[in-house]
Formats: sequence, C-alpha cells, structure tokens
Amino acid sequence: MEDFESLGFTKKKAIQVNARDEDLKGNYSNLMQITHTQEEFVLDFFLVIPPQGTIVSRVILHPAHFKRMVQDVFMINLKKYEEKFGEIIEKKND
Repeated sequence: MEDFESLGFTKKKAIQVNARDEDLKGNYSNLMQITHTQEEFVLDFFLVIPPQGTIVSRVILHPAHFKRMVQDVFMINLKKYEEKFGEIIEKKND
C-alpha cells in the first residue's frame, strides 16, 4: 500500500490478520468521544438514538500512534476521498 511507504514503513513480509465474522460487519457510530491520559488516547464510538446511547466500540491508542493517525493517515484519506467524490460540506447545527 503506497501510504505505508510514504510514512516511512517498508514491506518486509506479509502479516496475516484474522478477524471474527461479527467484527467484519463493522459498527455504525454517530458520535465519538476522545479522552486521554499521559499514556494513551481512548476513542469511544457511540450509537445515539435519543433518549439514550450505546457504546459500540472503544479504541485505545498510544499518543504517538494517535498523532500519526490524525496527521497522516486520516488527512491523506480525507484528501483522496474529496478528490474522488468532491468536498465534504459540514452541516452546521442550528
């Protein structure tokens, strides 16, 4: 994958990744909350249907990995998405 190489990673050997069928289906989230300590960032993803919400996934990241994800991976993919499908227009809450 070209993005890995642009981030300084090299392809030395393939890593086989196993996943449960239920994990491959994914989870829909319409709200995310980020908390952190000195050692980690915690991303909680929720499905909120008023009057309640349910946490559907929690991802815990090392601060350096979180920074790489935000600065490189997310921005690269957002740019590719908007180049292909057009600019994402943010809806303002009234």
